[in-house]
Amino acid sequence: MTIVLFRHQKLTPPKILSLGFLLLIAAGTILLCLPAASTGERISIIDALFMATSATCVTGLAVIDTGTELTVFGQIVLLVLFQFGGLGFVTMATLITLVLNKRISLKERLLLQESMNQNSIQGIVRLIQRVLVYSLVIQLCGAILFAARFTQDMNFGKAIYYGLFHSISIFNNAGFDLFGDVHGPFSGLTRYAEDPVVNITSMLLIFLGGVGFIVLSDLVDYPKRRRLTLHSKVVLSASAVLILGGAIVFFWLELNNTLGPLHPGGKIMASFLQAITPRSGGVTTIEIPLLRESTQFLMILLMFIGAAPGSTGGGIKITTFAILVSTVHAKIRGKEDIVMFRHRISKENVYRAITLSLLSLILVVAATMLLSVTESADFLTVLFEAVSAFGTSGITMGLTPDLTTIGKLLVIILMFVGRTGPLTLAYALKPKNSKELYRYPEGNITIG
Repeated sequence: MTIVLFRHQKLTPPKILSLGFLLLIAAGTILLCLPAASTGERISIIDALFMATSATCVTGLAVIDTGTELTVFGQIVLLVLFQFGGLGFVTMATLITLVLNKRISLKERLLLQESMNQNSIQGIVRLIQRVLVYSLVIQLCGAILFAARFTQDMNFGKAIYYGLFHSISIFNNAGFDLFGDVHGPFSGLTRYAEDPVVNITSMLLIFLGGVGFIVLSDLVDYPKRRRLTLHSKVVLSASAVLILGGAIVFFWLELNNTLGPLHPGGKIMASFLQAITPRSGGVTTIEIPLLRESTQFLMILLMFIGAAPGSTGGGIKITTFAILVSTVHAKIRGKEDIVMFRHRISKENVYRAITLSLLSLILVVAATMLLSVTESADFLTVLFEAVSAFGTSGITMGLTPDLTTIGKLLVIILMFVGRTGPLTLAYALKPKNSKELYRYPEGNITIG
């Protein structure tokens, strides 16, 4: 997982990306298996593999409680994994290259282009430099705000450590927390449901990590350029609709249920956090198993959509969802072109969005069917777990700690595919391209 990987001529960018994540997971598994990583008995290989995959794929699903069953060494291993996994091992390797003052080759730029979901290599190194600076500044600000709040609940040194850990975890949409050591195993942020500092800081970190570095770079340049790219417009507008719409529906469904005991401000904060966190955040202030089934299904839909391309989040990506909606809208109106913000979307992008969505749906359906056989849980709980793993959301209805060995392996596969992306994995596994020597005659099929 070094620059040597980049220079291997036989490896395509999708193969290098997939291999890089596998190497990170393998290294994390070995480290978590060490006696120094656990507070009690040594973690089993399958549990270490699960936790390493969840951290590298910035998911947050945990079969053991991070705060009570891992030592500081084990927690730092997870922190390094989800920092590398969130920003991308390619980005971190590029940082090393820049620090060593080495030249970024064309092949390395092509790999960076693939990892950041860019259409060209122009300005890619500058974008990576910005990614690193933005990430450092945002995570540092989040750590300071968290630490200032946590000093009310713990000593200063512990508050600093907790602030740093949770800021990095939430910004990278990893969703791991250490509050099992404070409020009880798997307690999460439920004790902070009405705390404005924790809620607002968490929402900002999830949002900034989920909109993608391309959009962040675009927003920073806006005062000079006075315009946003089409990508940024689609991501920001679709995010606003999903967050606001999700919060309103959550508030309506849970007003007389889980939101009942909270004060008015707490109800609003909880609704917005629970609407934002399915983007891949993984932290919740409301106990998910206590939600109505309709609310749980709402969160499944939001988790499946996920965050933006080039971000720390998962899912089919919000731009894919926006293209699908625009395509349906255009066909209903009898329009030939799919137009968004006065720009025509290419057929290639439409085909890619449809392919990605269908592959993702097939994967989730197949995994849900298998988990329904291996796990002793109701269908909605199993579906929730499968979509959470694929969308790297890290939210669970309580099934994760009770997964069977086969169930853990299935969820591991879902997390890996969800982070690398079904299309990236498909491109990595596909045979070498061969030019088609002929085309078949066009045929008609009746639809609808």
